[in-house]
Amino acid sequence: MDLRTTYMGMTLRNPLVVSACGPLSEDIGNIKRAEDAGAGAVVLYSLFEEQLHLESRELDHYLTQGTDSFAEALSYFPEPEQFHLGPEGYLNHIHSAKQAVGIPIIASLNGTTAGGWTKFAKQIEQAGADALELNIYYIPTDTKLSGAEVEQTYVDIVKAVKGVVAIPVAVKLSPFFNNMANMAKRLDDAGADALVLFNRFYQPDIDLEELAVQPSVILSTPQALRLPMRWIAILFGRIDADLAATSGIHHAPDALKMLMAGADVTMLCSTLLARGIDYIRTIETEMSHWMEEHWYESVHQLKGSLSQMRCPDPSTFERAQYMRALTTYKPA
Repeated sequence: MDLRTTYMGMTLRNPLVVSACGPLSEDIGNIKRAEDAGAGAVVLYSLFEEQLHLESRELDHYLTQGTDSFAEALSYFPEPEQFHLGPEGYLNHIHSAKQAVGIPIIASLNGTTAGGWTKFAKQIEQAGADALELNIYYIPTDTKLSGAEVEQTYVDIVKAVKGVVAIPVAVKLSPFFNNMANMAKRLDDAGADALVLFNRFYQPDIDLEELAVQPSVILSTPQALRLPMRWIAILFGRIDADLAATSGIHHAPDALKMLMAGADVTMLCSTLLARGIDYIRTIETEMSHWMEEHWYESVHQLKGSLSQMRCPDPSTFERAQYMRALTTYKPA
């Protein structure tokens, strides 16, 4: 069974990629375990744009002073010592990971502005990363900021980073755009080598006893795959950028569905946190068995076979499925 796939010009042994997550990639031993378990590639945990400026007195003051002076308390930011490795340590981590394993190592930058990333993106390339994933976590709160301006921010970031590096660049983005298809095409035209669909924005919670806003991390469930699967199926064949599926991929059937929709790779995070890194091997084995039972010889043959352009009823990816679901559901 040929499980090989290509992602941003890289040939991977299979489409199972470890997603950006501190517990999964901040330790070189875990990266080795992922390779041994069969991962096609590893995306390192994200380096935050704020970390690139931690050495400046201004940001240090911003992070540590006046934390309770207004509603959106600055104390919501982690203390500097709570971050993962800083910029220099991150570069060393890339180098160490490349020395330790043979699978591709994809670095990850998380931020909101073009200027904050370009210089460090070049250093990431020099450290040996095979590719770079831009995790654009942007929550616009300015009431005067238009949707067009927000979208242009994404495009400007991609153009700026692509202008300074030669390694492939993926963009991890949210689904919150007026026209997702148009936004995907604009990022494709801006030079994005891949789109990672979709970013899971962790929403804050309120502690009723402490009367404070607190971070909240909830692992994904298999139901979360529906949104990225739908858009990957719609975008397959319409843009040149590769498509990476993330969120809700817990078992072999989930990965298979994403591939049939048109994904080039399927990214794993929550399921590995819950079951351990070695679960990659189980997913790979079960994928091979299913493909053999259904007469598929390769991932290439499987990929996009149920995308919108190849689906017997393309309307099922648009309003038809909504109407059909509402009219056919039978309560217990």
